[in-house]
Amino acid sequence: MDTAVASRRVALDILTACLEKGQPLDDVLTRHPGFAGLDPRDRAFVRLLLATTLRRLGEIDAVLGHLVQRPLEGNNAVGRLVLRLGAAQLLFLGTPAHAAVDTSVRLVADTGLPHLKGLANAVLRRVARDGAALLGDRDPARLNTPQWLWDSWVESYGEADSRAIAAAHLIEAPLDVTPRADALFWSGRLEGELLPSGTIRRPPGGNITELPGFAEGAWWVQDAAAALPVRLMGDFAGRRVADLCAAPGGKTLQLAAAGAAVTAVDISARRMARVGENLQRAGLAAELVTADAAKWTPAAPFDAILLDAPCSGTGTLRRHPDIAWLKGPDDVARLTLTQDRLLAHAVELLKPGAVLVYAVCSLQEDEGPARLEALLARDPRLQRLPVQPGELPGVEAAVTPAGDVRTLPSMWAERGGIDGFFIARLSRR
Repeated sequence: MDTAVASRRVALDILTACLEKGQPLDDVLTRHPGFAGLDPRDRAFVRLLLATTLRRLGEIDAVLGHLVQRPLEGNNAVGRLVLRLGAAQLLFLGTPAHAAVDTSVRLVADTGLPHLKGLANAVLRRVARDGAALLGDRDPARLNTPQWLWDSWVESYGEADSRAIAAAHLIEAPLDVTPRADALFWSGRLEGELLPSGTIRRPPGGNITELPGFAEGAWWVQDAAAALPVRLMGDFAGRRVADLCAAPGGKTLQLAAAGAAVTAVDISARRMARVGENLQRAGLAAELVTADAAKWTPAAPFDAILLDAPCSGTGTLRRHPDIAWLKGPDDVARLTLTQDRLLAHAVELLKPGAVLVYAVCSLQEDEGPARLEALLARDPRLQRLPVQPGELPGVEAAVTPAGDVRTLPSMWAERGGIDGFFIARLSRR
């Protein structure tokens, strides 16, 4: 098998695990031995091909649905995935037609479906010839958003803002990093833009590990919105702070770099090991605890707690387009129960007068504002500490009338967008 087909076979294996088995894209990429064995250029191509296929899946399926009369199901289902990868190359990546068609035809044969070679050849040649016309005046923002997500966003934000959110998801997210210190210096070294919030932003692409400052831990990858919760916690230098559900660790590093005595808690030993590696690379220290944060009890209460709760992740579709197709309303309902348990327990770990910052990287109303209001209604010891617009330079529009923070992917559109987060700040009486 030549390199071109081999790389696409890896992409097919990963797409199958993602769409047919419900496995998160990043997890499959990490575990797949064939992906690790590709050279850097082919790995970059596979990443781009998979992200594009998932980001544009609605449009791709609309085009293929016009050309394939009978559904490819059962043993033929993998043929549909091959056509999706081929169409993504032709419609959105600019892959030469002969390369995209030929490798796709060879791929269906290689996967034990030689009877689909003629279909793959005919369909993809038609896509190559008439791609622009087949896309026509279709509505990309709407087509690439599953119905349940679209309906929930329209209910929460209205159609205009929902359309802007969905359009932002079609653009590859830039690389955001948080510097340990000397933000101005590192923005120059990295040839990036220093955002008003303190994040350094670079264009997407490239090998992160080869950038200046990576090896010595001078910065870490973290979306600009993900860096905001720590910046709303006030002066915590020298104080005991808990980072609950800490992995992958960006907020733990922020807290440690600012001088807090950090205890990072996460239920996943594998993910907690990654937090430890990142701390070591940055020359920072924190107490690491592998435990269920909804049950774990420390020896003494904390001066401040950050809870970035597990959620559907629908605010991160710019970076994780697979989430749109892997999550559903049942997942949101299940996760809200987890969030309620975590919030209730986090309150018990606070000293009187201490601050709790609650965050979710979700655009779903049930996972942010609804959980906060339910918590405030059942626990009279808590009060909201409203965020003032001046606390978030450049993102003032994200502060809600109630004093919470709601970032939307459509914000900072001229700069490349920002992940969708809900953040609230509370204190315990």
